[in-house]
Amino acid sequence: MASGPAGRAEEPPPPEPPAEQKPPLLPPAQEEFSFLPLVHDIIKCMDKDSQDVHQVLNELKNKFQEMRKLISSMPGIGVSPEQQQQQLQNLREQVRTKNELLQKYKSLCMFEIPKE
Repeated sequence: MASGPAGRAEEPPPPEPPAEQKPPLLPPAQEEFSFLPLVHDIIKCMDKDSQDVHQVLNELKNKFQEMRKLISSMPGIGVSPEQQQQQLQNLREQVRTKNELLQKYKSLCMFEIPKE
């Protein structure tokens, strides 16, 4: 059944990608975080004595609620500054240790295995 030479195992086919792949989430545009255009619209509406000021105020309120939700869902938001400093110190120590090992491995005498 195997078409290759005896003693050689056939490689399994590469795994197929999942049927439904979601595209990676793109970072929101910077304009989505800006409140200035809405504040500007509110000021324009107030200057014109427009009735649209309530609608624009509601848009600003909704924008604040969206940003609060986004901020509360950010990874690490519940970690205190002291814990963040400790994590940073641990990661720096890991990097230092790995760099030392890398330098050690680079300095080892490498020799070739003779071919038969």
